[in-house]
Amino acid sequence: MESLRRTVAIVEDDASMRRSVLRLLNAHGFLTEEYSSAESFLARDGVSNVGCLVLDVDLVGMSGIELQRRLKESGSGLPVIFITALEDDALKAMAMRAGCIAYLRKPFAAALLINAINDAFKP
Repeated sequence: MESLRRTVAIVEDDASMRRSVLRLLNAHGFLTEEYSSAESFLARDGVSNVGCLVLDVDLVGMSGIELQRRLKESGSGLPVIFITALEDDALKAMAMRAGCIAYLRKPFAAALLINAINDAFKP
């Protein structure tokens, strides 16, 4: 059951970035699910065991901020770690107010992401 709690969903529309994050997390013992859009994440199988979400802010279609808002409105307590290439203090402040675990600017150090995910899985 421990491994189910350590499943991380990666929602990133840049395929090479998504693969890089996936490889990093797998190398650190996390199970992963990958999605190329917020819409595909929302359409996933309901039996998903995701315990943490690594979410790009600037996605094609629905934004990461909008996805986080929808999850919260539906009662989800899924921890969110935002990743972004955007340098926007207002956007960062909005994400932090919405309760994300971390807001990491690309390129970020691998240790920052791993530490944030470990924090998200703490009871």
